[in-house]
Amino acid sequence: MTRRRLPTARAGVAVLVSTVILLAACGDQEKGAFTPRGSAAAEISWLFWVMVGLGAAVMVAVLWLLVRAARTPGVDMTHRQRPDDPDPSDETAAEAHARRRRSNRLVIGGGIVLPVVILIPLTVLMLVVAGRISPFTSDDEPVEIHVIGHQYWWEVRYPGTDAVTANEIRIPAETPVRLRLETADVIHSVWAPELAGKIDMIPGEVTYLDIDASEPGEHLGQCAEFCGLQHARMRFLVIATEPDEFDAWLAGESEPARPPEGGASQRGEQVFGEAGCAACHTVRGTEADGELGPDLTHLADRRTLAAGTLTNDRDDLVDWIVDPQGVKPGNPMPPTTLDDEDLSDLLAYLEGLE
Repeated sequence: MTRRRLPTARAGVAVLVSTVILLAACGDQEKGAFTPRGSAAAEISWLFWVMVGLGAAVMVAVLWLLVRAARTPGVDMTHRQRPDDPDPSDETAAEAHARRRRSNRLVIGGGIVLPVVILIPLTVLMLVVAGRISPFTSDDEPVEIHVIGHQYWWEVRYPGTDAVTANEIRIPAETPVRLRLETADVIHSVWAPELAGKIDMIPGEVTYLDIDASEPGEHLGQCAEFCGLQHARMRFLVIATEPDEFDAWLAGESEPARPPEGGASQRGEQVFGEAGCAACHTVRGTEADGELGPDLTHLADRRTLAAGTLTNDRDDLVDWIVDPQGVKPGNPMPPTTLDDEDLSDLLAYLEGLE
């Protein structure tokens, strides 16, 4: 007798194999949730792999049951009677009763007992992990940093100092850090997968996220809650350095901008005011005190422009100044029309903001 194979079972095996391949591919990436660099991210990663293992075990068990059912005489998953199957009318009462009991055991075992056995321990594990990752239970007082979400960039402030930056969160490595999170407009969500889980920023509310970095390094972060047209380009960097290096950076970041040196940068400061840049941006130590856009006091020290959209070099800075809507459509920054000389002077001034 030729037995048919169950198409659903074959499809399930294909899905399982594909999932394993995709997870293996993800594991080769240098950055992301699969390469935790903080205590909270490590706990979340461990819980994730536990869930993957349990999910794979359940999937294998279900596929095994499907294959077994497909190979059982008299069972056709397409609900068609096969010619060589016995006539159901020949089944005795005892056989029918035994068949119903087997079916009932399968339903009770697979539909009630198995979910309880899996979900209760998993729930306990989730609660344990949640208790471990927040808040910090260390005796060390965490470094507090204020992060404010805007469409579509991040404002970063360091309480007790004048330091204000944008789209970069500098932290000391191997030190507990507490992010105080607010939004200036709509809902945003902070997520740096190598360091911690994500948390939403709700209008009118203050939320907190505890992070730490096990070693110096750069970690990519992203807004993880749709907030408008340029949501996908609302990125940030968490830059972890040695504590001494962090203290030195914080002291420098707290200083006002250095006065421009040279004729070009001095003229560029005038262009900055005349072109309307000062109406939106602050440069501490000058008359520029705009609050609509990022603080530019130490712009030249930043890695990126436009919240991770461009690298911070001269060519990209020109593109961003001249045609910000072409680079990042829907962002609040208007285009700037300058002749070549004024643009060159403005670049000299901005590149001197270190």
